Amino acid sequence: MRKILNIKNLVFSKKFELFISLVILINCALIGIETYFSSQLISQIQTICLAIFVIEISMRFIVRDSTISFFKDPWNNFDSFIVLISLIPEYIIGGSGYVVALRILRVFRILRLLRTSSEFQLIITVLFRSFRSLWYNTLFFMIFFYLFSIIGVTIFKIPNNSENEDMLKKYELFINESPNAPVNSPDPYGTLHESMFTLFRILTGEDWTDVRYNLITASELGLIDVSKPVVTLYHVLWFCISAFLLLNLLIGAILNNYNVVREEMENKK
Repeated sequence: MRKILNIKNLVFSKKFELFISLVILINCALIGIETYFSSQLISQIQTICLAIFVIEISMRFIVRDSTISFFKDPWNNFDSFIVLISLIPEYIIGGSGYVVALRILRVFRILRLLRTSSEFQLIITVLFRSFRSLWYNTLFFMIFFYLFSIIGVTIFKIPNNSENEDMLKKYELFINESPNAPVNSPDPYGTLHESMFTLFRILTGEDWTDVRYNLITASELGLIDVSKPVVTLYHVLWFCISAFLLLNLLIGAILNNYNVVREEMENKK
């Protein structure tokens, strides 16, 4: 009983946590170095790090309150999974695809660094809590996203009718005069899925002004029956709704969850 108490004091001590953090940092650095070159020394150090992780998990399991409480902790499950994956030898796995998948999973050892700080754990908890509580915000966003995508296809699709000689000349003129014309990239509002991708680009602020200028040129040439103010209003309105209103709603919900989770953690302490 006294040995278990000593192990428990060690496991939950600051020095032990700092030591494990140092080992994780060394492990992370070596994972990056191995993308450039590998050596026997690096492999040996990685093996030592893995052995330390196994000992750490074993010690945490020994001082558990109960087996159920141990596996109820998501961090214990995550650590155990990563360590078990790291213990699997590559030579017993058939197929290069499985080996690559195993190596990718082992890279997730870097995420063990998140356990070493209470602030990291707070952020992760807030993110998971936010995913559960942001359902209606996400649905609200998707309604506007889908609505604007359909409007974009309906009024901004560039016609390319080869049977209409006049329209074909206008289309060729549009290609020659417009930056990033559809000859080099898909029509931004040619299909529903492309319209959605265009709106996502506008949300990120990437080249959305070029899309507007292309459509203004198409309007001037008579390819689309939409005035310049409508083109401008549509894109500015979507940018304001998506980048300012909807994203601020998401950020506000996350900040609210941050305060709630922080209070819960402080009450537990």
